[in-house]
Amino acid sequence: MSETSPLITVEDVRKLALPLGTRVVAGDGLLSRSVSWATVFYAETPIGAKTLQKGELVLVAPPELDMPRVTTDEDIVHWAADMNAAAVVLGEVASPSLVAEANAYGIPLMVLPPGSRIRMVEKTVVSLLVDRKGQLERRGTQIYRQLTQISSRNEGMSELVTTMARLTNKSIVVQDKRLRIIESSVQPQFIGNWDEIELFLKSLFNLPVDMQDRHRVTEIDNPVVMQSLPNPGLARLVSPIITKNIGRGYLSIIGRDTDLDDVDLLVAEHGAAACALEMAKAKAISDTEKRLRGTFLDRLLIGDVNQQEAIRQGERFEHDMTQTHLAIVLSWQGEKNPSNRRLETIINSVVASQQASALVWQRERENEVVVFHATDPQDPVDTSMKLAKNVTQEIQRQFSGARVAVGVGQVARDVAAWRHSYRDAVQALELAARLHTDTPLYIGDLGVYQLILSLSDREKLLTFCQKTLGQLEDYDHRQNADLIKTLEAFFACHGNLSQTADTLIVHRNTLLYRMNRINEIAQIDLDRPEIRLALHLALTIRRLLAAN
Repeated sequence: MSETSPLITVEDVRKLALPLGTRVVAGDGLLSRSVSWATVFYAETPIGAKTLQKGELVLVAPPELDMPRVTTDEDIVHWAADMNAAAVVLGEVASPSLVAEANAYGIPLMVLPPGSRIRMVEKTVVSLLVDRKGQLERRGTQIYRQLTQISSRNEGMSELVTTMARLTNKSIVVQDKRLRIIESSVQPQFIGNWDEIELFLKSLFNLPVDMQDRHRVTEIDNPVVMQSLPNPGLARLVSPIITKNIGRGYLSIIGRDTDLDDVDLLVAEHGAAACALEMAKAKAISDTEKRLRGTFLDRLLIGDVNQQEAIRQGERFEHDMTQTHLAIVLSWQGEKNPSNRRLETIINSVVASQQASALVWQRERENEVVVFHATDPQDPVDTSMKLAKNVTQEIQRQFSGARVAVGVGQVARDVAAWRHSYRDAVQALELAARLHTDTPLYIGDLGVYQLILSLSDREKLLTFCQKTLGQLEDYDHRQNADLIKTLEAFFACHGNLSQTADTLIVHRNTLLYRMNRINEIAQIDLDRPEIRLALHLALTIRRLLAAN
């Protein structure tokens, strides 16, 4: 090597030249030693017959079966330490006593994976020492081959991450397109800071600017970017995971900013490609399962599936078909809305976050997404309505300008009743669309709506509303008050004052004051059932007339 050549350390040799899977068993903190050359030592050779220069890497060949062993591994370790060797590399398993000796003598000790050929290892180490760039390219090919073989053997994303962590000695994180962490491997020294690191990784705005638009990540010149983390001295190498010319996720390699090196860059680049294969395979499987599930559920809705077949198919989808279910049907309203696939994704995310059990599928021809929710048998309607409301809230959070109509069907205690629950949910959905409301509507609450819609005398309906609500509307207008809004919340909460106060975000005493004012201004008694019915009908008619 020339005097101007960069120093090659034991860690460089481990990462770039020794076979993938080589283990450091002693002297882990001494890997920054420089390596001057590599030499092979045979156990059949006496110690005195071999010379050694400072900084040489000693490669110990396993003894031949028909040759007597002259020198023990302990002797070699002692000799190498005395001669200031860079490290000792064994071609066979190291005993606990040998590991202890190496630690005592302060020399790194590594063990090659089974089947390694010691002369080939020597050749690769020498190639690194004389041609670092060429060896780096060869190492990149080896890394890519090893990682893609993991995917081809169906060992999964977990094994990919474990292997990348072993190759780099860094923390590895794989995230999906929404920055949810799919798999990770955390180095022990980072555990105390990991919550803060995860918080940083989960923010879209903390991605490099060129990677924030996943539809344009293929245009990036450099597929791997180094980025500082909020924690002093820490950084990450981040690379987009791309399938079919669109970003499907991100791979991060996290370590000390001074420790991230060329091998980590290789692992980030080739690891992202291997993760892309794994994600593409997982998506293909998922899409196939969706199609099979959709076909089964379409058959179920036309009554072409008996109870026994439904239970068997449910086991395939890991869903208990014997539970009590409710159908929930959702559909975008208006123009320029997100796709139905996006609606399906939102529903699935809410179902997962609520730890609910549901079958969700997109019916493209009907332009709807159907959910069969395995609900609480003791309180089925309220439980499913809560899930439906959580979905609409998430939609409003992600797409404030979009509207979705939601219908909820009757309770289905067995599979035969599922199609009836679905038909009821579609009716409720259609009425929700007419009312231009994103509040989920339950079919059991809609009888009065359907009755009112059948009435043709609009003037009589207006007169009834004015007579029942006119004084309250006038008061709200004059005083900028919320008595009508209070009544609507009161009925929406089934007359429960505590829930009504929570809905309106007011103190219970404030609500009681408003209820008394309603009695006084409208000259009514809300404790009388017929008065409550009239008010509820008037509010319903008011909403329907406004919608039409």
